[in-house]
Amino acid sequence: MYEIGTRLLIGVMLASLGLAVFGCDVPGGGDGILRPAAQRTVAEEAARELGEGLHDSAALDRLDPDLVAAVLAAAEDAAADGLDLRVTSGWRSRAHQERLFEEALATYGSAEEARRWVASPDSSAHVTGDAVDIGPTDGALWLGEHGSAYGLCQTFANEIWHFELLTTPGGVCPEMLADGSAER
Repeated sequence: MYEIGTRLLIGVMLASLGLAVFGCDVPGGGDGILRPAAQRTVAEEAARELGEGLHDSAALDRLDPDLVAAVLAAAEDAAADGLDLRVTSGWRSRAHQERLFEEALATYGSAEEARRWVASPDSSAHVTGDAVDIGPTDGALWLGEHGSAYGLCQTFANEIWHFELLTTPGGVCPEMLADGSAER
């Protein structure tokens, strides 16, 4: 009980400081059905472990299944190399992406500069379920080096954490875009 209470207190404190995991969406996303672990598929259970810390399962449940499978395979191999690989942000609702963009506008002072770091809801691959952000940093760096073996490519040169399924496993990733404001 003490451990749960302590974790809850820490979570509330982090959220109030604005340091909570940023890739989640409103509670109740996904299919809304809570399943006992025994009724989850192996892939569902592994995906939940990958996204440990995300407060809403929709952040994983609404991702492209091929993207999830690629990240799971990469995470298994990263673990064999002694590295942790986690999804820190997955699917995002349009409303959540809009909030992130508005925050970037306030931070960077112009839409042009904000777009370098945060996509609008109309252009975000997170909104379509086609992108994941990976952490911790050493996991993202590992995936940047090995991702093409799984079809996963770092999309933007200024975001070492952002990956999309952009090639076939073992293929060659397209050249990275300078940042999120570049045309695809």
